[in-house]
Amino acid sequence: MLSIRNETPADYRAVEDLTRRAFYNLYVPGCHEHYLVHVMRDHPDFVPELDFVMEVDGEIIGSILYTRSSLTSAAGERREILTFGPVCVAPERQRQGYGKRLMDHSLAKAAELGWGAVVIFGAPANYVSRGFRCCKRHQVQMEDGSFPAAMLVKELAPRALDGGPWVYRDSPVMRFNQEAARRFDEGLPPMEKRVLPCQEEFYILSNSVLR
Repeated sequence: MLSIRNETPADYRAVEDLTRRAFYNLYVPGCHEHYLVHVMRDHPDFVPELDFVMEVDGEIIGSILYTRSSLTSAAGERREILTFGPVCVAPERQRQGYGKRLMDHSLAKAAELGWGAVVIFGAPANYVSRGFRCCKRHQVQMEDGSFPAAMLVKELAPRALDGGPWVYRDSPVMRFNQEAARRFDEGLPPMEKRVLPCQEEFYILSNSVLR
């Protein structure tokens, strides 16, 4: 039995543990994503209506959280949009379609709530099948004018991104204290930090830009 529902306070520890297992050693030795989840829920940019968990037979196997972010045009127009992440599925449940179902559910709900667009950072292969496109196609750029290869955009409403070019700014919650994240992780049951090839792949992608 599979279900998707809003997260409740009773789920917090399970979701943080799940996030830690899903991200540990994926991008760097260890991870900080579970700390981001821990502090994100109390931030003004957090969108509780779009905080979902996925359960299979009563066990939480997936999670997705959203925050407010913004786009600003050259003329100074500001539009509030969404960013999701962390999004994760339990390691033993990955590559089975659960992540796509969780994303589709949350994106449909975001559209119902009237949001116009979502900007995320991730490996394009994981998201283009869900309707995400290269940021440059919508003229969405960083403050330095760059178009990161990992920045992807999805319109939730037709022509929601007309009027660009746009400068993207994420929520301040994304710039959390690294030392506080390290201490938080050290207070949890130990996991082995390892250097893996996938970390170099992430480094290359996260530092690549389009011209």
